[in-house]
Amino acid sequence: MALADLQHVVRNEEGISSVIEILGQRFGNRFQTGEAVRAQHAHTTTYIPAQLPDGVVFATSTEDVQSVVLVCAEHRVPVIAFGTGTSLEGHVNAPGGGISIDLSGMNRIVAVNAEDLDCTVEPGVTREDLNAYLRDTGLFFPIDPGANASLGGMAATRASGTNAVRYGTMRENVLSLTAVMADGRVIRTGQRAKKSSAGYDLTRLLVGSEGTLGIITELTLKLYGIPQAISGGVCPFPSVEAACEAVITTIQMGIPVARIELVNALGMKALNGYAKLGYPDTPCLFVEFHGSEEGVKEQAEMFGEIVAEFGGGPFMWAAAAEERTKLWKARHEAYWAMMTLRPGARALATDVCVPISRLAECIRETEEDIARSGLVAPIVGHVGDGNFHVQVMTDPSSAEEIAAMEAFVSRLNMRAIAMDGTCTGEHGVGQGKTEFLAHEMGAGVDFMRMIKQALDPLNIMNPGKTLPPAA
Repeated sequence: MALADLQHVVRNEEGISSVIEILGQRFGNRFQTGEAVRAQHAHTTTYIPAQLPDGVVFATSTEDVQSVVLVCAEHRVPVIAFGTGTSLEGHVNAPGGGISIDLSGMNRIVAVNAEDLDCTVEPGVTREDLNAYLRDTGLFFPIDPGANASLGGMAATRASGTNAVRYGTMRENVLSLTAVMADGRVIRTGQRAKKSSAGYDLTRLLVGSEGTLGIITELTLKLYGIPQAISGGVCPFPSVEAACEAVITTIQMGIPVARIELVNALGMKALNGYAKLGYPDTPCLFVEFHGSEEGVKEQAEMFGEIVAEFGGGPFMWAAAAEERTKLWKARHEAYWAMMTLRPGARALATDVCVPISRLAECIRETEEDIARSGLVAPIVGHVGDGNFHVQVMTDPSSAEEIAAMEAFVSRLNMRAIAMDGTCTGEHGVGQGKTEFLAHEMGAGVDFMRMIKQALDPLNIMNPGKTLPPAA
């Protein structure tokens, strides 16, 4: 993808100049315009080219964010929220320049309400920080994308992870938000009650809006009790299709599996080499069960019967907590492990999601497409909810390879949509998938544009992202 392929956002040079002067005076050393800092706030872990902001404000409070948004609104200058920079579709780029608001300094855990199983945090708190803080309470927060992402960014991109099949995604686990809207007003979208029928659901509107409607400055999240018993391990299969059929049967039988992850043969080769796992280089399911001692035992036995039915096994248990930690650490570091398959290449990590009944078909067709295209592209997936990822490695100097990769990704997205699925299960749209959102949502995109126009009439909130340009 070249810069010319991204949505064009007109730069407001006069406004940017005025905003830089004002913010420099207001924030002092917490406002930076050096190229190195700006480059850090436009980086992307995919092949989409970087587009640098003109300045970076290191915010420490909702009032800081509000101050920046008010100045930028007055001068019609874009504002881009930045958490940890782990998004995969160019979400933190600045196609029209503007100001990046770094929220990493807003990292306070405001309250933990153990009796109510919820907590309130600032957006810069990472998922690992929160769970470390909660460890002595007997509670945990289950959403775990591979990166140690910030919770504000996870809400903004509607993130998911390996636990989603049991605990859901950020959509199901955010009770309410505090956000600074495009006109500078601060709103709270709800209370701490577990459900509400009061008015429009502003929480769900902002969760997944990718910073295009407002900037999240506080979140109230659901928490869960740490299970009494946890058991899991790795199970090899003769084919990806057999593994997928086992997953489908497991879900349809209602077995409350907590994690069920697929890694194809090429992916297992990478993980084994990178993390020194020692499992077979064949398609494998990584599985984990949560519950009581008896419940976990029963779930594992039922799963074992399903595995045998589809020619899988033997199941290799990770009985000790240290073994399970190593196993899931390896799964979360799959991006880096797979980079070793082709040193010097650049990676595009993309995802789709389909109804569980179409999963085996979709992955089989995708593997066949990869083989025909001559690409190096391992597959991993949170397959319990029909979501899988393909990491395509290409030579950045080869126009032919890049064209082949882009054509493959286009076919992958359209394949998922044709199967009544989605072009992204958890990475989000950003800059990379706006074209496919139009295919998926049809006239629904027109109503999304109406919402954007109503809430951000000056188009200053992360412009050039999520919505395709109007025809």
